[in-house]
Amino acid sequence: MGSFRNRRFTLLWLSNLFFFGGAWSQTLVLGWLVYETTRSEFLVAVYTAIRLAPLLLGPLAGAIADRYDRTRLLTLACGWALAATGAVAALATLDLLPYWAIVAGGLALGIAQSPSQPARSSLVLDLVGRENLSNANALNSMAMNATQVVGPAAGGALISAAGAPAALWISMSWFALSLVLLLPLRGQASATSDTPVFAMISGGFRAIASNRLAVAILLVTLAANVLVWPIYQSFMPVFAHESLGLDAAGLGALLTSCGVGGLVRSLIIAGLGDFRFKGGLFVVGTVAMGVLWALFAVTDHAGAAYVIIGVIGLATAAFGVLQTTLLLTATEPALHGRALGVQELAIGVMPLAALALGAIAQAVGVAVTTLCAGLLLAAVLVVLAVRVPELLRYG
Repeated sequence: MGSFRNRRFTLLWLSNLFFFGGAWSQTLVLGWLVYETTRSEFLVAVYTAIRLAPLLLGPLAGAIADRYDRTRLLTLACGWALAATGAVAALATLDLLPYWAIVAGGLALGIAQSPSQPARSSLVLDLVGRENLSNANALNSMAMNATQVVGPAAGGALISAAGAPAALWISMSWFALSLVLLLPLRGQASATSDTPVFAMISGGFRAIASNRLAVAILLVTLAANVLVWPIYQSFMPVFAHESLGLDAAGLGALLTSCGVGGLVRSLIIAGLGDFRFKGGLFVVGTVAMGVLWALFAVTDHAGAAYVIIGVIGLATAAFGVLQTTLLLTATEPALHGRALGVQELAIGVMPLAALALGAIAQAVGVAVTTLCAGLLLAAVLVVLAVRVPELLRYG
């Protein structure tokens, strides 16, 4: 595919593949250790919230990505993940891993993963250029979907076969491979700035707020992460057990169906190259995502649920790939890191939204909550498309 003809992008893509494979695997292993250690659902929720907290550092991370060399930032993040995983694995091997150390390990992984995303995504454009950006982002999305399916499965299998410490050591080796693949990219530095970081943050917010198209793209990201992403993150076990009568294996198959759908759509978008009407596909795909979640909420047949969740994966991939592509092409190159940092902040509201949707679901039920959230997302996108018609036409 087009972007793979670029050796530097191929190295970055492979590095991302190992990095996120290690991150997903370690996330599952640490979550499992938290519950095994505490037997407390609340403490698992606390661990998850702390693990995701670095998403809120998005604006700072974006300014840093615009000010400093992006390849060095990714190398630092990967090295940090490698060291943190090694420390947690050593404590687990020695049977000296208390709850607070597991939480610290999750926080360390979050610091390595989430704040590095603006540098990671903006470096893609530096490497491939605007004409190959959709293809490159689709290939990165494909890697993310693949690791989201394979990483947790590998972590669970390793726990069963060799124990949690061995699983942590193996995920550490994935970070090591990711770091090695980044080393040849040194010297391919993007432009840096001498402006103080906090001045860049405030200036970035002002510049983004004055960009009507960028604001519209970010509002779509915010709406999706408030209304439907928390459902996928939190409610799937409830749907599997209460609505569909599935066991743990059935739940795993349900999540895999979504991942397969995402892989298929990522491949389709990668094959389209620099196609027209990216904004239209972004809006239509997100509307479809909301409608499909509403349909999933009222489904009580397992076979139909597998099909619907697979199609949700298709729509979700269009949203995930194009939100970054559109944001990068709608903003100036000097602003890319900060724009992606604000995007990361919009994603970071998801844990708070999950708590709110959980409280609503406790009162009215998961199905009603999901039905209303999905339809509300579709309605928000329709209103936004009417108010900002240039988003539909943007290509």
